[in-house]
Amino acid sequence: MQELYRQYKGRMFNLAYQLTGSVADAEDVVQDVFLKAYQLPPEKLTVPGPYLYKMVTNRCRDLYKSARKKREEYFGEWLPEPLADADNDPADSVARDERLSYAMLVLLERLTASERAVFVLREALGFDYGEIAGLMDKSEVNCRKLFSRARGKLGLDAEAPPLQAPSASEEWVDGFVAALRQGNMSRLLSMLDPDVVLLPDGGGKVQAAVNPIHTAERVAKFLMGVIRKTATFEGEADVRMERINGEPGMILRSEDGVVHTAALFRVEGGLIRSLYILRNPDKLKSLK
Repeated sequence: MQELYRQYKGRMFNLAYQLTGSVADAEDVVQDVFLKAYQLPPEKLTVPGPYLYKMVTNRCRDLYKSARKKREEYFGEWLPEPLADADNDPADSVARDERLSYAMLVLLERLTASERAVFVLREALGFDYGEIAGLMDKSEVNCRKLFSRARGKLGLDAEAPPLQAPSASEEWVDGFVAALRQGNMSRLLSMLDPDVVLLPDGGGKVQAAVNPIHTAERVAKFLMGVIRKTATFEGEADVRMERINGEPGMILRSEDGVVHTAALFRVEGGLIRSLYILRNPDKLKSLK
């Protein structure tokens, strides 16, 4: 069982995280599945991978259905929990190859539990339709229909690949962070799409915007305000580029080193189209 845990834990977590949008839920799912697998007779695990992935998928589909109601009652915008990159961990580098972008995780909230499962299994983990059918207890034809429906809801045409390298380089994000530090409004505006939207997630637990913020000027003013308030109430803001979810993101820390804000971007054509700001402390626990 220890060998199975070592071999399959990473991919099982990757699958669970993308199906739930929660680091804590993904960790719980993996632990629960291995506890159940430990009680199974050995012959049940002669081909362990499909069995374990199926258990993870079923558990996450159940969680996702129950979580939808909670998310509808969530205070303000609900965003997926960000995931810290493991420093110099080869296993994490492999895992990132099987992860959708953070912006795509946000969009996955449009899908049903079954659509999301098929989409993640196909696009992120690269399973073929026969394998997906076995994991989902559905026909291949049904899985193809679910996948096509999911892509339609996500605004992806038949040829558009959702798995793309982040278009914002580390140097680009460093420039954005520098503009914030310097209070350079004109530079900031030049990096924002005119129709940019900022999605904030404070969860009602900290001071944060409740509704999305639209247009470059309003978003720029909001970001400058965050930096000023941090400096006023928590001392000088430590703002820096760090990798989150395998992408260049932005972290704000208080003077005592506590992470209080994380930001990720969707950049197209060198301009920020969407900006995701997370301030709910429950969702920042994996960021050090």
